[in-house]
Amino acid sequence: MSTSQNALSRRAIAMLKAIRDGRAELRCSCAPDLRVDGLPCCDQNTAHDLARAGLIRAAGTPSPGQWAPAELTDAGHRALGGFPAAA
Repeated sequence: MSTSQNALSRRAIAMLKAIRDGRAELRCSCAPDLRVDGLPCCDQNTAHDLARAGLIRAAGTPSPGQWAPAELTDAGHRALGGFPAAA
């Protein structure tokens, strides 16, 4: 997955915004699952791509299989930089 703004899908941008806004959690594994507002994300493949691209990670050091708050990495903040917060 390219991290340039033009390469991110609208769904990926929405996921990054939810994570930035503190509304998301990751289940720690080699392919982390994403929940937004307590609900499973409808596109886990994109969530996996964001994690593999180094744009998102779990906060802290949770054990495998545990849910933890999701956070943007520095690369994730840069990728989302041109997209303003929702009004």
